[in-house]
Amino acid sequence: QVQLVESGGGSVQTGGSLRLSCAASGGTFSNYAMGWFRQAPGKEREFVASISRSGQTTDFTDSVKDRFAISKDNAKNTGYLQMNSLKPEDTAVYYCAIRPGLALPRRPTEYGYWGQGTQVTVSS
Repeated sequence: QVQLVESGGGSVQTGGSLRLSCAASGGTFSNYAMGWFRQAPGKEREFVASISRSGQTTDFTDSVKDRFAISKDNAKNTGYLQMNSLKPEDTAVYYCAIRPGLALPRRPTEYGYWGQGTQVTVSS
């Protein structure tokens, strides 16, 4: 059974940075594409970024392009979301998720394994 554990969330001021980590166990990480999603209070879970199994292909939602970076280290079974120039509207619970295969979908329902989430709070 694949398990994911996120870490690295916290509280920062506008313009600050955080790096989220997603540690995977129970599966071969290189077989999975990874996505990061976020959910703010009262809102639906939304796509943030994704990365292919090999790490060579990435996708970002427009609001985080040029500010966030996604990566994965298959040898360490860990994925990352580097978040720079954070804004108050980035405040949310952030989740990592993985799915087998080559596709990089943006819909949360396309991902079968999820972490528990980590809170990111950006104050102005």
